[in-house]
Amino acid sequence: MVASLGPKVIEVRTPADLDAVEALVMPGGESTTMSMLLERSGLLAPLAERLAAGLPVLGTCAGMILLAEEIVDGRADQHRFSALPITVRRNGYGRQLASFEVDLDVAGLSHPFPGVFIRAPVVEQVGAGVEVLASVEEHPVLCRSGSVTVASFHPELSGDSRLHQGWLSLAGVLEESSAVEEPVTERH
Repeated sequence: MVASLGPKVIEVRTPADLDAVEALVMPGGESTTMSMLLERSGLLAPLAERLAAGLPVLGTCAGMILLAEEIVDGRADQHRFSALPITVRRNGYGRQLASFEVDLDVAGLSHPFPGVFIRAPVVEQVGAGVEVLASVEEHPVLCRSGSVTVASFHPELSGDSRLHQGWLSLAGVLEESSAVEEPVTERH
């Protein structure tokens, strides 16, 4: 999704790769596995430093879990970056069979955004300074605090680039004038 909007995209697998990025997407996946891979690759400490220094980051699903201050139902050895003061519950919306899609009213967007939830975390608590941009049944699902934006869902699976456009603009990677407000209705 990010590449389709123009910025050069690289996969971050080493600390040298991390040094080369202006903004980072922490994708969905399995948060405990991602935690172990961050440690094994030598990225854990450098990423923590970059986040503390204000690296713009978009964390989706498992990425949200890793960026949270507190993880409920996580493993004791699971790393987290405490990049924003939220408490999340892993798989809070249920297992794979409980996956769902719902139109979200997102602050700043004039049309609903298609939220795709797959084994999604539930935000149980938000701390000071966290802006809730969208909710499902009174649970925040899209939050921002400073340079950190997190989503319980997978915006990249929606076929709608508006959230990525907005995040890239806030991160200073995409000119605001190139962002388009009209939703993309094609889903992949």
